[in-house]
Amino acid sequence: MKKKLLALLLASSMVVAMAACGNDDSEPNAGGTPAPSSQDDGSGSDVNDGNDGADGYVSLDWAALDAMDYDERSETIYDFVLGEFGSAYAAAKEETGAKRMAMMALAEAKLLESGAFLPLITQGGNYAMSRVVPRSNAATTLWGLDEYRYHTLVVTNELIKAEDRTHLLELWNESATADDYRAVAKEYLGGKGYTFSDTYVASNGYNVNIWDTIATSYTSDSMFISGTYDNLLEYDAKGVQQPGLAESYEVSADGLVYTFHIRQGVKWVDQQGTEIGEVTADDWVASMEHLLDNSDALGYLLTNTDGCGLLNFTAYLDGEITDYTQIGVKAIDNYTLEYTLEAPFAPFPTMLGYACFAPLNRSFYRAQGGTFGCEGETYTPGNFGKTPSNIAYCGPYLITNFTAQNVTRYAANPTYWNYDAINTPNLVYSFNDGSDVLRAYNEAKDGTISGAGVNSSALVLMKDDTTTAVDGTEGTYFDLYSYVSSGSGTTYCGWWNVNRGTWANYDNPDVGVSPKTEEDIARTREAMLNQHFRLALSEAFDKGSYNAVSVGEELKLARLRNSYTPGTFGFLAEEVTVDINGTAKTFPAGTSFGEIEQAQLDADGVAIKVWDPNGDSGAGSGDGFDGWYSAANAKAELELAIAELAQVGVEVSTENPIYIDYPYGSYSDIATNQANVVKQSIEGALDGKVIINLIAFDKDTDEESATYRFSKGSEGNFDLSTGSGWGPDYGDAQSYLDTIQIYGYMCKNLGLF
Repeated sequence: MKKKLLALLLASSMVVAMAACGNDDSEPNAGGTPAPSSQDDGSGSDVNDGNDGADGYVSLDWAALDAMDYDERSETIYDFVLGEFGSAYAAAKEETGAKRMAMMALAEAKLLESGAFLPLITQGGNYAMSRVVPRSNAATTLWGLDEYRYHTLVVTNELIKAEDRTHLLELWNESATADDYRAVAKEYLGGKGYTFSDTYVASNGYNVNIWDTIATSYTSDSMFISGTYDNLLEYDAKGVQQPGLAESYEVSADGLVYTFHIRQGVKWVDQQGTEIGEVTADDWVASMEHLLDNSDALGYLLTNTDGCGLLNFTAYLDGEITDYTQIGVKAIDNYTLEYTLEAPFAPFPTMLGYACFAPLNRSFYRAQGGTFGCEGETYTPGNFGKTPSNIAYCGPYLITNFTAQNVTRYAANPTYWNYDAINTPNLVYSFNDGSDVLRAYNEAKDGTISGAGVNSSALVLMKDDTTTAVDGTEGTYFDLYSYVSSGSGTTYCGWWNVNRGTWANYDNPDVGVSPKTEEDIARTREAMLNQHFRLALSEAFDKGSYNAVSVGEELKLARLRNSYTPGTFGFLAEEVTVDINGTAKTFPAGTSFGEIEQAQLDADGVAIKVWDPNGDSGAGSGDGFDGWYSAANAKAELELAIAELAQVGVEVSTENPIYIDYPYGSYSDIATNQANVVKQSIEGALDGKVIINLIAFDKDTDEESATYRFSKGSEGNFDLSTGSGWGPDYGDAQSYLDTIQIYGYMCKNLGLF
């Protein structure tokens, strides 16, 4: 889409041009990265005429860039910064099976070597205490939205002792099915004196912006909506897909056609529970029509370059066909739904838990004033999705109350087709903006919420406060209840803006104003296009100290992540041989994604560690250590950057530092302290040659506008942001890497597209 082929060809031509400069990629330098010109790094600004430096350093001509339209400029900068990854990833997507996974791991190594962003943390990895039976919903599934479907949770009225949690996890391992596990968990806990609650109350710091699940790609919206509808299939507590609104499905012999048999008698209701229709196959056709009007939100999952390759979806978006009925979603009859792909895509069923496959009741949508652009109408959603009363429900919950930044209440839907499976008929989201660092801990203690992660401030109290457990045992809350929460598939990153387009908030120019002068701005954007400069910033970022602010010193490494795709996300199903820098390398069956990725990094002499074979008690892991931070490596990278930037007239020194704007929420003590860690670690490691400007936001909504809730890269108001991450949509590494390919969704965090 949008000149992708042109951009990839451009990337290839730039790599060839660099090879002609005579640089040997195989010779590592003192900083542990390839020789200075082995990557298409360069920069330009008012102080750069666009010519090569005297020693061959390639730079961009900012005057030429500024004359381009936004997409062309973004494409050019993307190829400059990420062209090597783009080429390697395009080749990986041409492969199938185990070799495909291996080549994707090699491509991600090139992505990390670019220094365009820094993987920081995942969710979990902190001390917690809870009344929720572990793994009683689909939380073990790393993709999709099923983890937010809380109706199968088992919740106790009493905090669960740590030793009982350990035994429950053993029962989970031993249980054949999800239902078996919940049954034996209840029996075990009941025998220990626990009683059960009909309500799950979660502390939640998200602001919901829209209730139309098809028109948003934000987790902060989707988690509020996901319990209001059902999917075709749904993951259970054992990570097995079970029938949902589809009772069964078949796949054609050529792997192109998926035929789903829709469950009969399922009701659509309004917010009050009044029946408004029956779920039929047309609900997915209507959903697709609505998605076509909102393709920027979720449509990437259906394109032939970013996702499953739904028949004619990309061609329709590109205007090559105009008849939407040619798209591969058909209602064969009321209860038979057919999806057709352009090419076999084995992970397709794993995508079905995501919101682009949610049903949409056509008559209710139209009653809300919604129209369909693909039917020749002027598109408008009308009132659909504006509030919880403006959506239809076919899932386990109805929303009974919503007050922004306060409380959201859900009650079991009495017409739900699987009503007997609802363990928690009441669900509550209690808003917590984080300004009171002890609030969640205190509310978890007194039962106001069902559980909480414990930050460093609360940990002090947790180790001192005493109580009596359900079995009469006395002790501190820490000794009785603390456990370390498990990680997730979401990777939060530090994003370096290589094409910054605004120096105040796009939706309010009086907020988030940068203190930088025009000269500072020109020098920063010059530096940010230099690979060694970006790597210097990343290797100077003390992730452990940053994380310790929120979880405490003891666990500061526990949830650190070192790659974009988790190292354990995939394992080779068979032996594979791939080429690494001209040498054949064979990986046996069972080799992890992270181990293959590390092999490429090592071959390139890059001082980044993404895989520890001894991690996770010997199973191997890419989490739980800081494989990036090194003041020595950061200094070495900066010296390389200084030498290259000097060739194009940019001096970097303590007298002439590069200024980096880093927004943070001043309303939160944790965010404030983390911002100071970032400033101290980077400035300290780089000897004051880089200065971090801390840009304070006293409202979370303004901070979100600057760092998270913007739709185009030109609207991101930062040089460094730690406000965004990505979790997978389906069970394939492509779900991560597509977001960083050219025109990928997360490229906006780099200032692109």
